[in-house]
Amino acid sequence: MAEQVQYYGTGRRKSSVARVFLRPGSGEFKVNNRPFDVYFVTEAQRIMAKSALVLTETTASFNVTCTVDGGGVNGQAGAVRMGIARALQEFNPELRPKLKAEGFLRRDARGKERKKYGQKGARKRFQFSKR
Repeated sequence: MAEQVQYYGTGRRKSSVARVFLRPGSGEFKVNNRPFDVYFVTEAQRIMAKSALVLTETTASFNVTCTVDGGGVNGQAGAVRMGIARALQEFNPELRPKLKAEGFLRRDARGKERKKYGQKGARKRFQFSKR
């Protein structure tokens, strides 16, 4: 049995984790077994998720399958972008400088700030009463 060619990349953003598989094909894009346009509702999310493919001009040459969990949809779109970039780098190491220059291989470390004691939230205080 012939082994299927695929390239794998893991992307993370906030608390989202995306496992991305690139397989040679016609450009079909599925996220959690749902069509790309159904899963990512806003245009900004779609642009963010596909930006690594658009930059390297490989949109029509790969079928993308993603499994995403954790976080919100915007964080998941960022995780998918990083996963695609890592998988493309595995496919062709010569794409690395282009992807790195755009910051697609850099893990965005920003996350939720913890709540502090004696306060209502991370930054918000309880209401101050002078009298």
